[in-house]
Amino acid sequence: MILNASGCLDALIAPKVARSLDVFVAKTVTPEPRLGNPQPRLAETDYGMLNSIGLQNPGIDRYCAEVLPRLEELGMPFWVSVGGAKTADYALICERIGERESVAALELNLSCPNVDPAAGAAAEIVSACRAVSSKPLYAKLSPHLPDVPSVALTVIEAGATGLSLVNSLRGLVLDEWTLEPRLARSVGGYSGAAMRPVALAAVYLCYKATKGTVPIVGMGGVQTGKQALDMIAAGASAVALGSVLFNDLEAPERVRAELEQEAHARGFERPGDARGVAHRPSGD
Repeated sequence: MILNASGCLDALIAPKVARSLDVFVAKTVTPEPRLGNPQPRLAETDYGMLNSIGLQNPGIDRYCAEVLPRLEELGMPFWVSVGGAKTADYALICERIGERESVAALELNLSCPNVDPAAGAAAEIVSACRAVSSKPLYAKLSPHLPDVPSVALTVIEAGATGLSLVNSLRGLVLDEWTLEPRLARSVGGYSGAAMRPVALAAVYLCYKATKGTVPIVGMGGVQTGKQALDMIAAGASAVALGSVLFNDLEAPERVRAELEQEAHARGFERPGDARGVAHRPSGD
């Protein structure tokens, strides 16, 4: 299954690209409107990009009135990314849209590098959201956590259905001439090819910790079908595309085709059959 990483594609601007995905993941919504961080908020690096958008969104009231109806017109499964500054914020969003039939799942953004961390612990947030919604809940975790598998087990125990691994890394890029930060907020979230080993490690370790019983969306630096297959072999049940969508709008169809070819070349009838093969004992 091919998804997009939340915030890397606007389905209302590029509906054709969104429909080329198996599932569209909408941008994060918060209870109150957010203007986001000051400009400039994007900067290219040698191997990817930095962003400091700051969860810009219209707030839940306008989201329900204006955005959700348009997402429903896409005629495809979609997830909504949920954010907030405290536990009650997450629960409010989940309660408002969690039982809406058109919303296939909720992704709890517990790890945005461009806003202050949520006040509540990850497990507390997940538990509060599970109390108000029966929808699948995917906990999106940060690669900065000192022990990602431990947190993964905690949020699963609290009621998360699956994991989204991982969000972006904090990074800094300086202006070539002034040597000052190129982002107004100085530090932003890095995404790009160099994220791939970091994301692979998180997927691998969490698959091992959960014994392969939990759905995992692997994301971070995936640009080709072979790289998507690596994510699946490490333990992902689905793969999300991120920064590649900024310069290749045909990436979903291309990566899907390449993934099928790479899987077949290695003797797998379907890409999903390769899930977790990186964990096989040597020689099997």
